[in-house]
Formats: sequence, C-alpha cells, structure tokens
Amino acid sequence: MNTSATIMEKPRLSVKVQTLATLAAIAGAVVVPQFFHLLGAASGLGTALGETFLPMHLPIILVGLLAGPYAGAISGILGPVASFALSGMPGLAMLPFMMLELGTYGLAAGLLRNRKLPTVLKVVMAQIAGRAVRAAAILVSVYALGNESVAVASIWTSIGAGLIGLCLQWALLPLIVYRVEGMKKDEQ
Repeated sequence: MNTSATIMEKPRLSVKVQTLATLAAIAGAVVVPQFFHLLGAASGLGTALGETFLPMHLPIILVGLLAGPYAGAISGILGPVASFALSGMPGLAMLPFMMLELGTYGLAAGLLRNRKLPTVLKVVMAQIAGRAVRAAAILVSVYALGNESVAVASIWTSIGAGLIGLCLQWALLPLIVYRVEGMKKDEQ
C-alpha cells in the first residue's frame, strides 16, 4: 500500500500550542460535564444526562484530532482526574476506567490525525479503541483482581446509555474539525 496516499501532512504543532490545547481540553473535560450535571440536577435526572451525552469525551477526542496523540492522551488521562478533584465526578470507582478510556480516545484520535480518512471514521475508530480498553480494564479488574465495586454489565449498559452521546460526537466533531482546519487555511 502506498503510504503517501493514506497519510496527509498537517503542520507540526509547537510544544506551546500542544500544551495550550491540552490545558484547554482538560478545562473542557471539567466544565462541559458540569453544564450537563447542573441540568440533570435541575431536572431531577441526576447524572443521567452526563451518561447519555458523554460530554467529557468531546474535548478529549477533539484535542486528539487537532493537536495530536500527546495532547489527546495527556488530556484524556488528566481530564477525569481534574474533574474528580474539583467536582467528585466521575465517581471514585469509575475514575481509573474513565482515565484509561479517555486517554485511549485522545491517543487514538491523535494517532489518526494525519490519516487520510473521513473525520467521522476517525471518531468511530477512537470510540471503539477507548471502549475496548475500558471493557478490558473492567474485565481484568473484576475477574483477575476481584473488584466488586464495578459490574461487568456496566460495559454494555454504558454503551446503551451513551448512544445519543456517541451519535452527537459523530455529528459535532467532524464539523468542528472542518471549521478549525478551514480557519487555519484562511490564516495562511
């Protein structure tokens, strides 16, 4: 296979830009879910809106697609930690799984950044990678380590509960990436 046909050359970002993108994604991973938690509290739905719309995933996958694998992986790991430290969410039992899942989302999206694929396919591939790592971690935690604070069934229930959020990511992320990359081209 001719790799020049499958890889697009995007400009290499400076460490400063990657660092700022990482910090912005971590902030987004804290702030965006809080909006959904406030709406959930006001409507009596509790955390169900966050579980449905998956707001923490958006800034993490986005930073991977725009700034690369380092920014994506670091923000994916630190975003849930910062959110937990500031708001107590995600819950402590799910925190390590969220760190692995979101870290994988960011890393996978970043590794796909320069691939000549439709952005929606990059998003789907990152989602599959993140969910697979999360599922594997839950299975190891329950069956190998005897963790009783998380259920294996949460693997499937989280996919069903988050289906709207997954679809939202398929719609929003390609549009945002297209717009940001279009703005970059206009500046050149």
